[in-house]
Amino acid sequence: MRQTVVALRFSSLCLFSLLPVFASPAHADGQRQLVDAINDYRAHPQRCDRRPAQRLSPLTLKSNLALPVGYGGGLRDRLKASGYQATMVRSIRVVGARDAEEAFDMFQDEHCAALLDNQYADIGVSRAGSEWQVVLAKPVLDGRTGDPRSAAQALLAQVNAARGKPRLCGRQRFSAARPLSWSAALGSAAQSHSKDMAYGNYFAHQDRDGDMPSDRARAAGYRGRQIGENIAAGQGSPSKAMAGWLASPGHCANLMNPMFTQVGAAYAANARSDEGVYWTMLFGAP
Repeated sequence: MRQTVVALRFSSLCLFSLLPVFASPAHADGQRQLVDAINDYRAHPQRCDRRPAQRLSPLTLKSNLALPVGYGGGLRDRLKASGYQATMVRSIRVVGARDAEEAFDMFQDEHCAALLDNQYADIGVSRAGSEWQVVLAKPVLDGRTGDPRSAAQALLAQVNAARGKPRLCGRQRFSAARPLSWSAALGSAAQSHSKDMAYGNYFAHQDRDGDMPSDRARAAGYRGRQIGENIAAGQGSPSKAMAGWLASPGHCANLMNPMFTQVGAAYAANARSDEGVYWTMLFGAP
């Protein structure tokens, strides 16, 4: 089969187819006490106008979000260097609090909207005397994505749900196609390539050894002759990766191609990479 490559970037998608001295973080007890108070507030919130509000999920305390108080550099770059890849991040600070209880009262009064923003999932706390700093962040990888096995199962279910309906991929119309079966060999090759992109910090069908999708499939033990590959980077969940592929005519055509009968898919995450998370879906046919 003649191999062609088409590269597109959205969050990042691609298919193959045919400092100064600052104070140290707060002590663990004050840190945890403040986070507990914030999470209790999120569990029984009042809006900033003191009217009842919707219950929010608790924030998870992360040590690598406890940046030095007064840090003035780029937040995302600093977090990335500490091993946390953020899609959203915000730092808020109060001055004059003697303990965690006073700090919470000040944060609630001065930064109510930030504490009740349901887009954030994680929190870090730092203290320098009477100055308290909170860093709120949302990671690239959705916490509900789960382990690689559950993500692979989700991708298999989603690609077959997509193939179950007629679809227009750009200007190309596809009829509903038969569901794909899972191939352990293609899954292994997909996992290998996702890891290589994540830890090699690149985004391409050709890997660092010069191998292409068909080479990786054969090396993993796949004996089919027809191979297609979709890759993506920066999406935090299987559904987001799938949505990006379906919105792109070329990726969508790979997903709907009735020639393919098998699939393997995987993701890998590395917070110090440019995109944070990398996805690979390999299609095959005898």
